[in-house]
Amino acid sequence: MAYRLLAALLCIILLTGCGKGRTGEEFEGRRIINIAGSTSVMPFTEKLAEHFMLEKPTYIVNVQAGGSTAGIQACMNKTVDIGMSSRELKPDEKTLSEITICLDGIAIAVHPDNPVKALSLAQVRDIFSGKITNWKQLGWLDRRIDAVTREEGSGTRGAFEELVMPKDMIDDAIMVQDSNGSVKEVVATDPYAIGYLSLGMVDERVAAIAIEGVKPNVEAIKKKQYKIVRPFLYLTMGQPDKHARAFIDYVLSKTGQLILQKEGLIPAHEAR
Repeated sequence: MAYRLLAALLCIILLTGCGKGRTGEEFEGRRIINIAGSTSVMPFTEKLAEHFMLEKPTYIVNVQAGGSTAGIQACMNKTVDIGMSSRELKPDEKTLSEITICLDGIAIAVHPDNPVKALSLAQVRDIFSGKITNWKQLGWLDRRIDAVTREEGSGTRGAFEELVMPKDMIDDAIMVQDSNGSVKEVVATDPYAIGYLSLGMVDERVAAIAIEGVKPNVEAIKKKQYKIVRPFLYLTMGQPDKHARAFIDYVLSKTGQLILQKEGLIPAHEAR
């Protein structure tokens, strides 16, 4: 907790000092590694950072959200040491170096009391494009579907659009939330809601629906049976300096990968 408070203080200092984070800084003799981007990757990076700082107390890892697109831009502008993205890079972003730290499934989640346990990919597409608007159309009761999506610029949304809705637009009438945590909260508290979020965030508060007969889990992703899967990426502008490299190496180490695996993610060596 102390590390998070310190990171928050540093974030305030950085933001008030120059309007954005800067690379190559130190604080009381400790090297700062600035990381920003995907809200999907952020909670796992925070956990990795806590372990890293315990092992290497000469570092402070400052992790900030903002979304994949923001993280990519910050990396291009060299205002962070490492960017985080939960979507593939676009052609004009390929100037960045990519490091896949793990794979993550995108789960389609409903309230645990919802009796709808399986959907086809076409049905999911029709829900989010606004063609299916009532649970009665899916064999449940006559009640409007409270669908929830992510904001523009979100890596999770970008991956969902690419993997689920390549030829359809998400309906503008659908509720928008700005993080995986917010989507989860809506679904967990609304029996009629449906949303998509990182598989690593699924717990007893929400129920992950089987898609095309396949339940999203680590084994199904490893066997390439579950198809809604995206990479979690770290990004750097050119080769990372030795400090950013130290953190990336830790994340890719056996210790770091085991931390990610315990969080329900698929290790990088199994992503190839």
